[in-house]
Amino acid sequence: MNTSAWEMRLRAMDIETWGQWLVGAVIIVIAALLLHRLLRPLAQRLARFSVVATAVVRRIDRASRWAMPVVGLLIASQGLPEGTAGLEGVQHLLGVLTILVLAWLGVSAISGVADGIAELHPANVADNLNARRIQTQTKVLARIASGALMLTALAFVLMTFPRARQLGASLLASAGIAGLVVGIAARSVFSNLLAGLQIAMAQPIRLDDVLIVEGEWGRVEEITSTYVVLKIWDERRLIIPLQWFIEHPFQNWTRTSSSILGSVMLWVDYTLPVTDLREQAQAMCRRSVHWDGRVCGVQVTDSTDRTMQIRVLVSSKDSGSNFDLRCELREGLIAWLQKAHPQSLPRMRALVESEPAPTAPMVQPSLPPSPSP
Repeated sequence: MNTSAWEMRLRAMDIETWGQWLVGAVIIVIAALLLHRLLRPLAQRLARFSVVATAVVRRIDRASRWAMPVVGLLIASQGLPEGTAGLEGVQHLLGVLTILVLAWLGVSAISGVADGIAELHPANVADNLNARRIQTQTKVLARIASGALMLTALAFVLMTFPRARQLGASLLASAGIAGLVVGIAARSVFSNLLAGLQIAMAQPIRLDDVLIVEGEWGRVEEITSTYVVLKIWDERRLIIPLQWFIEHPFQNWTRTSSSILGSVMLWVDYTLPVTDLREQAQAMCRRSVHWDGRVCGVQVTDSTDRTMQIRVLVSSKDSGSNFDLRCELREGLIAWLQKAHPQSLPRMRALVESEPAPTAPMVQPSLPPSPSP
């Protein structure tokens, strides 16, 4: 038998082998999808004992639907005879897809754990300090773990390519220069990752914390692995790198508690009875839903040659309520002053003497000389 006839026979055998394998692959995919459909309600029922397990099962549902057929095809490809045309390429493709779907499955499981912990510690309660602390740690650590898992999967995928392995060996041979260049280029990335770990552990900020950053008032809306999203009161978003919070001072109004004090400053005349103002301020606080009942004080904090400065110090359960309370007091006390003590509003006094103003002597205008005849 000549060589060409032998090659044609081998090609026919390969075609027949691949045809049989494709039929088996279709059966494997259908069986894997059916198995996923059957196991899904069973897994949901078994996970009911735990909120975290339920969240994990819910998260990995989509990834597992793809992972089971891909893993089944990879196992089935191992049964093909050695030397089959295209076998190496198909196995390599299925190996890469298996790594990717398993990484997807792992990232989904990490997200499910984070969702479950967040459900166990809801932040929509009155005293949510501990819940916000746990949610911040969980989300930051989950993002870091997901990023590390994806980088590991990418490294495994690159290792399946022979040329990529050679590139890695050549980079390791010049590790001194390559490491220096990569370190300089990725300095900000690694510094933000380390800052994320510091924030997750030390927690100078948490989700839903009220911060003053660069003169802007806002709440922490999101903490990623590299930056923080601060929702400003006027619906703007301020994006701040994590490293900034490690290197710069900032105000955190909800570090240990959301309760806060605020002041209303008034400038009035010396004739105002401060006792009446104090009684009026306390009565307004008792009627307000924004007052938490802790502090309502009225003090004269300064005086000038024309007016005295009065500070009304009040407390509320959070900064938003305190802002509304201060606006209520400011408006109400001004209206009360206008109605009850209009004479005590700031005024400027002047002394007018009755002596007549001095008169200047009359000066006769000089006439021009008459012309000579």
